Amino acid sequence: MLNSKLKSHIFSYILYALVCYAGFGQNKIDLKASFDIENRHIKISQTIQYQNTTQDSLHTIYLNDWNNSYSTKKTPLAQRIADEYRNEFHLAKNEERGYSVITSITQNGKDLVFQQLKNQLDIIKVELKNPLGPHGFYTIHLEYLVHIPSDKFTSYGVSNTGDLNLRYWYITPAVYNGRWHYYSNKDLDDLYIPPADVNLEIEYPSEYKLTSELDVSEEVQNFNRQTTTLTGNNIVNNKLFLNKFQKFNSIQNGGFALVSNIDDVNLEMIDKVLITERVTKFIREKLGDYPHNKLLLTQIDYAKDPIYGLNFLPNFIKPYPTHFQYELKLLKVVLHNYLENTLLINPRTEQWLLDGIQMYYLMDYVDEHYPNMKFLGSLADIWGVRSFHAADMKFNDKYILAYMLMARTNRDQPLTMPKDSLLKFNYSIANKYKAGVGLKYLDDFINHDIVENSLSSFVIENKLKPVTGKDFENYIKSRTDKDIDWFFTDYLTTRKKIDFKIKKVVKTEDSVTITIKNKQDNSMPISLYALKNDTIVSKTWIENITENKTFTIPRKHANKLVLNYNNVIPEINARDNWKSLKGFFFNNKPLQFRLFQDMEDPYYSQVFFMPTAEFNNIYDGFTLGLRIYNKTVLKKPFNYKFEPQYALKSKTLTGSAFVSMTHYLENSGLYAISYGLSGGYVSYAENLFVRQISPSLMFYFREKDDFRSNNRKLLTLRHIDINRDKDVNNILTTNQPNYGVFNARYTDSNDNLVHFNKWSTDLQIAKNFSKVSFNYEYRRLFESNRQLNLRFFTGAFIKNNNDPTSSFFSFALDRPTDYLFEYPYLGRSESSGIFSQQYIEAEGGFKSKLNTPFANQWISTANVSTTLWKYILVYGDVGVLKNKFDNAHFVYDSGIRINLVTDYFEVYFPLYSNLGWEVGQPDYDQKIRFKFTVDPKALFGLFRRRWY
Repeated sequence: MLNSKLKSHIFSYILYALVCYAGFGQNKIDLKASFDIENRHIKISQTIQYQNTTQDSLHTIYLNDWNNSYSTKKTPLAQRIADEYRNEFHLAKNEERGYSVITSITQNGKDLVFQQLKNQLDIIKVELKNPLGPHGFYTIHLEYLVHIPSDKFTSYGVSNTGDLNLRYWYITPAVYNGRWHYYSNKDLDDLYIPPADVNLEIEYPSEYKLTSELDVSEEVQNFNRQTTTLTGNNIVNNKLFLNKFQKFNSIQNGGFALVSNIDDVNLEMIDKVLITERVTKFIREKLGDYPHNKLLLTQIDYAKDPIYGLNFLPNFIKPYPTHFQYELKLLKVVLHNYLENTLLINPRTEQWLLDGIQMYYLMDYVDEHYPNMKFLGSLADIWGVRSFHAADMKFNDKYILAYMLMARTNRDQPLTMPKDSLLKFNYSIANKYKAGVGLKYLDDFINHDIVENSLSSFVIENKLKPVTGKDFENYIKSRTDKDIDWFFTDYLTTRKKIDFKIKKVVKTEDSVTITIKNKQDNSMPISLYALKNDTIVSKTWIENITENKTFTIPRKHANKLVLNYNNVIPEINARDNWKSLKGFFFNNKPLQFRLFQDMEDPYYSQVFFMPTAEFNNIYDGFTLGLRIYNKTVLKKPFNYKFEPQYALKSKTLTGSAFVSMTHYLENSGLYAISYGLSGGYVSYAENLFVRQISPSLMFYFREKDDFRSNNRKLLTLRHIDINRDKDVNNILTTNQPNYGVFNARYTDSNDNLVHFNKWSTDLQIAKNFSKVSFNYEYRRLFESNRQLNLRFFTGAFIKNNNDPTSSFFSFALDRPTDYLFEYPYLGRSESSGIFSQQYIEAEGGFKSKLNTPFANQWISTANVSTTLWKYILVYGDVGVLKNKFDNAHFVYDSGIRINLVTDYFEVYFPLYSNLGWEVGQPDYDQKIRFKFTVDPKALFGLFRRRWY
């Protein structure tokens, strides 16, 4: 007898299934399209029939016109591209962007009133002549012109070779199921439309080849034009490819054809056929027959959702067999397109279900066909590499690893969060992997292959029907009597982490009493394994651990207890997951020493060594050293690094060290607190050295509910203790070589491509002085592609008892002395030569070296630059500075700025200043200034701002 809970689940699922089955009516799209490829135009005449399957009467309908999302630089698509720091759309010419021009929308021969939504130009609102009653149909006719965009924005459009790769190229109805589901194109490939019977009549130049998933019902050839009629039933995909040269191959297998142009790495046709047969056999076994005659697979599909890891390797490094790479590429795209075309969910809001099923079966395939495939492939067998923990990892371990990259840094987001609210790394990688890993976790908990069988039958029974995540929840709950609410609450809808530890063990000869602590606030279960050496003696699932839970299990000669031994559960910290039942000091982890950084091995205390060769300044020259640290690929809360170095030029031992601890706070604008201690010993001039020691405390803030926002705030409190060698001959020295400064700094930045805002306040307190300053930066990229840069700086001494003949602690107009040793000067003490020309935008921000370069009382400056042509800008600086016992000085300069990579590599050519016309003065080459960085961490910011 089924219990009442199980009966309730079954009844709920049946009810949902009946509702879903009637969710979409019989919709039709008839379209005639004439392609003028030379002018990038499509003239379209289209009829849409749509059924209202609800009990509501509709007076207004909505249509998707996603081609029009390219029409301006202010559409949601344009903003999305700019948010990810891609400038190709903003810098594009008008003719490169797409648009739609609708000449008429009629119903029964009568014109309808329509308009584009104000902030969503790719959504059309149409007023019907008569209300559309429940289960009634509307039939409307549209006449419009489509201008096709360049494919460089989203990969769809006109290529630079004249080929057409099209998606979302014609107008479609929006879904209404009690509420309207319409949203703008954001390059997420997630248009939600009802399935329709489609009839497309395509007229195009005869030199082109047409590829589509639809069936070809008729082809007519004219002198230089041809017309192809395409048909299909229950279609949601509208991809269309027109190529001058046939790039697609078709392999018939299992009742449908795979039509593909995915890069096959020069595989022989027989190998491709065998691989295709194996992939399609797997798909049919798991998901049943495909309901259409053709499944289209494109290189664009793969490029947008690659096998991450494979795609980052250069071609000459091939750790995996060629057929394995192609097989996984093919399988991943097949799974994605199969599910996208058959499981009719709203991909903007419930993408996790498609991703979870796709990743689950991708992992399943590798487990079934390549159970011994390593994470590093053949590299794992190389001498020197095979001793690393990374060499022991299985290929499928990468899924938890990628999710942990975000979870460990407090950047993870709920799986049920709308797709357009996710960070790029999350929607592209981490959330996909977490969804698949979560289904594996659920499968391991329920056992008896219930999840795998449920996934298969759920897809088979719901093909071409509208479904939701709630439908899946009800379906799988109807197949088990275990409590799995935790998966659909904590795991899917929150950012709650999983972290358990074995807190206490009391052992006897026959039993073991264990206390497990749940270090997080969740209701998720954990598996406990009892091992005898490497043999599993028992496995127990522990549920409902609110804080601590104590229980007893038979010992069965076990000598070790391990939580999550099979690593199925995406636990954020596995370093406290085991207890030895042998000996007294069973908590001690052995030290493990590794040359070069490795993956985290939770059973060891890892120490890494890395030889280093660096060039940090011209006084030490190249330095050779050894970095000793504990940082793994995944970040840890506690980190240390000791780096002794030998400087080849100064012939001295130098180096640095730091220790830090970071606490991450969830669901708070204050998302991290870090404190630590750093120190260093380096040259600051020829044969002169400085020792620095600095304890610090930092508070990191972000938008609590919008991780995509680039708005960040940072409060830093630190004390810098400086001990310098004194040299009276050095022009930058002071009679106070040793000093300590307390520094409090608050920074608020919003780093975006179109609008950049950043301001900071800085307070410094030392024995002989105290000062305060304010800095503001603004950058704007206009629609005309002109860039405007503004910067304001003002600073004043509250107290200044320093030697008035020394400018060491003064505000600088063009080149700060950097007495806190925080700027990356290569030659900080140089007054001539190319290293004295290094420019760092700080304090006064001037580029010309004027006769009054310092201020020991107060300073106020403004720096402006704007575009002349492309990456060439004109700049101008003005300011007023005041020294003790002197009048205030008005200063200015101007020149040309070559902006190669903003903030990373720039060149400044002074023209006119207080010194006069500088170009005509002697030694002009020494007046040119450079901004550049060789710091890998700074360069990584170019990558980070696109993904995080």
